[in-house]
Amino acid sequence: MRYIAPILIGLLYVLLMSLIPEPHRRRFNAVMIAGAGAAYLSGGALGGWEFAFTAVATYVAYRGLDSWTFIGVGWLLHTAWDVVHHLKGHPIIPFAHDSSFGCALCDPVIALWCFGGGRSPWEWLRGRRAPMSFAESSGHPSVRVAQPPRSDA
Repeated sequence: MRYIAPILIGLLYVLLMSLIPEPHRRRFNAVMIAGAGAAYLSGGALGGWEFAFTAVATYVAYRGLDSWTFIGVGWLLHTAWDVVHHLKGHPIIPFAHDSSFGCALCDPVIALWCFGGGRSPWEWLRGRRAPMSFAESSGHPSVRVAQPPRSDA
């Protein structure tokens, strides 16, 4: 159960987040990265490195407001921080010794979902892609995608 429960928690997170419509889903997940980046801050086990990680996570979360890729990167960064804390620091939940280990198993599940565009599993099963924001469809918010001329014939 030590290995299975964190993966199931990651899948449950994906299912629950999929209930939030886009683009709110992406923005909400960016906020979650910001929170995850500060999760170890009060433990202080790694001194000033805790602040450095929080700063990096905050930047990644800000970029995640417009990019599922950055949100996925944020979850992988948090995975690495979980491993460091499991080996050298304090657990994320003080009274649960293996909580950082579990978090390190859960976070990559969420990251994979984010790298896939944060699509709802129900849309994926039906073979449809969730609607993308204009910024994601063009790759850059200031670039407009040319549409082919409309044929009325």
